[in-house]
Amino acid sequence: MKLILRLIYDSIRQGCLYVMSRPLFLVSIVAIPLVSAFLMLNLMADGLANRVPTAIVDLDGSELSRTISSNIDAMQTTDVVMTCTSFSEARDAVQQGKIVGFFLIPEDFSSEAIAGRTPEISYYTNYAYIVPASLVYKGFKTISILSNGSLVKATLTTAGLADGSVSSLLQPIVADMHMLGNPWMSYPVYMSNSFIPGILALMVMIVTTFSITDEIKRKTSAQWLDRCGGSMTIALMGKLAPQTLLFTLTGWIIQLSIFGWLGFPLHCHIAVMMAAMLLLVLACQAMAVTICGLTPNMRIALSICSLLSVLAFSISGFTMPIDDMYGWVAIVSYILPIRYYYLIYIDQALNGVDLYYSRYYFIALLIFILVSFIPLFNLKRMCRRPVYIP
Repeated sequence: MKLILRLIYDSIRQGCLYVMSRPLFLVSIVAIPLVSAFLMLNLMADGLANRVPTAIVDLDGSELSRTISSNIDAMQTTDVVMTCTSFSEARDAVQQGKIVGFFLIPEDFSSEAIAGRTPEISYYTNYAYIVPASLVYKGFKTISILSNGSLVKATLTTAGLADGSVSSLLQPIVADMHMLGNPWMSYPVYMSNSFIPGILALMVMIVTTFSITDEIKRKTSAQWLDRCGGSMTIALMGKLAPQTLLFTLTGWIIQLSIFGWLGFPLHCHIAVMMAAMLLLVLACQAMAVTICGLTPNMRIALSICSLLSVLAFSISGFTMPIDDMYGWVAIVSYILPIRYYYLIYIDQALNGVDLYYSRYYFIALLIFILVSFIPLFNLKRMCRRPVYIP
């Protein structure tokens, strides 16, 4: 036992020296995640985008069209900065980047609407800017629906129906909506807590993979094993323990900044999210070890880790629901550790459900650690006979 403890101590000491020997490690482990977090949080400091520049093309010029224009300008998400006289002028403004979209009211709109000829109104958005365009589209669609309702109400009132009867006909069921978890509709609340841990997970996998395959590339892996008594487990423990500590501390700093300083929703104890961060780091390291055990070549292993980490931003459920993906894509999402951290964040921090209902996500992160022991024999064999393929 004393010998094992001595080997573990020496291995961890060598791991610390290995990390300190290259400034690039500290940059990758600490600087890149923190700078990325600062940039993303600062970029979306205002939360939901408001007052997106738009334009109105009013070819009717009636009182009704002016009312619609003022209603669009009064919305929180749209700001009418231009009043164009033609479709071509508004289109040129969109192409020049002056506005994100425009609302087109055709000629004789008011008279045709009152006569019951169902005139058409059009709105255009530039989806090269996804978030602002989505907000503008939502605002334009809301105005068009409300305008349609106001026209029907005016027509029915003119026909002799009372206001109360008209309202019940137009909206027989009144929906009382209460948004849970993120009632402010703030984009940083879910984007910052998905993309920032995703960047951290990316750096964990890249640094871990490089640390292991670098020994094989430099053909020093045999000496590395000998210093650890020939134990692959002790060798990996010593090399990765300092990185685990630094990555975890970096993740905790980000979490304390998000939940403490910025006041993001946290409906659970902070220790739950800190434990999830620790498991995320360990799971990403374990996945990198598994990949290195399957292909100890640095170039191939780094490519696989980078590919999986980058795809995680798209197929882990951050930007698109898993249920709407192709079946084989959805299956891949379940082998990415960041997905389970994201689900823990939704359950615990946003929804505040009992910890019991998130147990499977914690278990999934632990499974990544257990799976990493399977390819250790092959990794040890490659370390004993390092053959690097450039």
